[in-house]
Amino acid sequence: MAITSANQLELLQTAEAVAREKMIDPGLVVEAMEESLARAAKSRYGAEMDIRVSIDRKTGRATFTRVRTVVEEDELENYQAEMTVEQAKQYLSEPKVGDVYTEEVPPVELGRIAAQSAKQVILQKVREAERDRQYEEFKDRAGTIINAVVKREEYGNLIVDVGAGEAILRRNDKIGRESYRPGDRIRCYIKDVRREVRGPQIFLSRTAPEFMSALFKMEVPEIYEGIIEIKAVARDPGSRAKIAVISYDNSIDPVGACVGMRGSRVQAVVNELQGEKIDIIPWNEDLPTFLVNALQPAEVTKVVLDEDAERIEVVVPEEQLSLAIGRRGQNVRLASQLTRLDIDIMTEEEESKRRQAEFEERTKLFMDTLDLDEFFAQLLVAEGFTNLEEVAYVDQDELLVIDGVDEDTAGELQARARDHLEALNKAALDRARELGAEESLISFPGLSPQMIEALAKDGVKTLEDFATCADWELAGGWTTMNGERVKDDGILEPFDMSLEEAQNLVMTARVALGWVDPDELARAEAEAAEGDAAAQEAEA
Repeated sequence: MAITSANQLELLQTAEAVAREKMIDPGLVVEAMEESLARAAKSRYGAEMDIRVSIDRKTGRATFTRVRTVVEEDELENYQAEMTVEQAKQYLSEPKVGDVYTEEVPPVELGRIAAQSAKQVILQKVREAERDRQYEEFKDRAGTIINAVVKREEYGNLIVDVGAGEAILRRNDKIGRESYRPGDRIRCYIKDVRREVRGPQIFLSRTAPEFMSALFKMEVPEIYEGIIEIKAVARDPGSRAKIAVISYDNSIDPVGACVGMRGSRVQAVVNELQGEKIDIIPWNEDLPTFLVNALQPAEVTKVVLDEDAERIEVVVPEEQLSLAIGRRGQNVRLASQLTRLDIDIMTEEEESKRRQAEFEERTKLFMDTLDLDEFFAQLLVAEGFTNLEEVAYVDQDELLVIDGVDEDTAGELQARARDHLEALNKAALDRARELGAEESLISFPGLSPQMIEALAKDGVKTLEDFATCADWELAGGWTTMNGERVKDDGILEPFDMSLEEAQNLVMTARVALGWVDPDELARAEAEAAEGDAAAQEAEA
């Protein structure tokens, strides 16, 4: 095939036809043609030559040019594409390094092999342009709903047509009992769009909580307008879901607006999700109140929140226990996902037994350590005293309110408590020293003898060892692994040490050792405080 005037216009016509079919810029196709013709020309004139092709965008005429660059004499390597300043003088008036000399060369005849190679180059460039167009089109659509047509199934994964390409609905992103045939229409949530070597990969989902949120946004105008906000969603795909909503307009009931007239709005979402039952719950900033709402339809008697551990205890009547837990634990599991708290559910009888066990344990503690009879020890527990420290160091007036306790009795109680604590402290320090604890750690303020003993047992024996500890190693915490929250036990967690207290102690130790400049620390804390204040003002 020769590039002649007879087929020059065909180049442009071909480029425009391919561009229309693939929905890409015709200029990209022309550039691919130029590159393919340049490769064919190099195979004719020599691979070392720098041959370039330019196709006129109006006439379709292809111009072949040879390019030679002026270089230093000692840098001359490719005699076909480079020349020295001396050699360039016969072509250029005042040549200098970096100048380029171009000359037109005759068009080439494309043989069968060269034509096939040119075709492959064009196809490759067109595919790359098509992939780029697909990625640019879909990258900003992540987080939205799309309508697609099922094309085929591969190993349980659905390959669907999204108009400008294909997307994948993986097996674990399908609602369990759904089945589709080629040609079926399907509505999905675009979960992720990635640029990969084989082209853009568009991952869809029908099980993501965000899919339900997007469906409600389509069905409930108040959500689309921002009057109502979806604060949290928890799903057991295809079975049941809980969605928490809040209204920023006092005249609009968020639950009623999401349900719709005779349930029309929520029913539209239920139908799309293959009959998935949906509990719509009013959001509340108060976590215990929100949890009571989240456990509906079960009735809750009592809620005890432990914010540090992110756990919550819920007490329900005996007859409500199975309802609160739900079939296979579904109700409490969804409520836990919605509130992001670990939930312990117990009956009133179980709570009563636990409280009785705690009462008996504290009673025995006071009997054994303070040499009291059972009745007197029970009086202390009934007044709210839980440990020896409270008895030893509480204001004496709080002991005098107990029936039968005068100043002498109160003084004796506190003296016995202090004596016992001092004996415990001495024993703890002796054991810590036996384990190798050094005075630098023992004399460090903020650590009790029992804490020092626990640290020594764990191998923390010097102030340097203590200063290298992370806050969670001391106070404990929670780590999320494979979607499950795993408890990290802290060395000083049995002493009710918080993360903040652990951070302060470790930082104080680092300052004492000279690892941290106290002035820099003060500046950092001041900047952090200013940042928090600015964030609060922005939220307000």
